[in-house]
Amino acid sequence: MTPRFGQPPRGRIAYRRRPGVYAVLWREGRLLLTHQTAPEPEFQLPGGGIDPGESPLRALHREVLEETGYSIEGARLLGRYRRFCYMPDYGIHAEKLCAVWMARPVLRRSDPTEPGHSAHWVAPSDAMELLVDPGSRQMLRRALRQPGVI
Repeated sequence: MTPRFGQPPRGRIAYRRRPGVYAVLWREGRLLLTHQTAPEPEFQLPGGGIDPGESPLRALHREVLEETGYSIEGARLLGRYRRFCYMPDYGIHAEKLCAVWMARPVLRRSDPTEPGHSAHWVAPSDAMELLVDPGSRQMLRRALRQPGVI
C-alpha cells in the first residue's frame, strides 16, 4: 500500500486522482529545490502532474526543466506516496499520487519557464527545513541514506 502523508481525506469530498512525478536533485553535496510564489509561497521538490499520454519519466524531465531550467540524467525511482489536498490552480480536491525520483541536474538550459518559479541550491539540512510537504521530507530522508548522495 502506498503510504499517505499530510491530512487524511475529508468525508463527502470527491477527490480526483492526480499522478505526478517529483525529483530529489543533488550535485556536489547540494540539493536543487524550486520555490513557487503562488498560490502560497513555498519550497518544493521540482515536479508536477503527468499529462495524458505522457510517460512518468518524460513528465519528470519536462517538469524539472520547466521549474528549474535544468536537464537531468540518471533518474531512478526512489519511492511513492500519496497526499490529499486542494489544488486552487485547478479548482479541484486531489489525491496526489507522487512518484519521487533521484536524478542529477547536468546542464542549466534556461531560467525556469514555469511562471512564479525559481530554482535554489541548498544544503540538505536547509532543504529539510524549507520543504513544507511531509512526504517530500520523508523522500529526502530516504535519498540522503543512499550511498554516495551527499
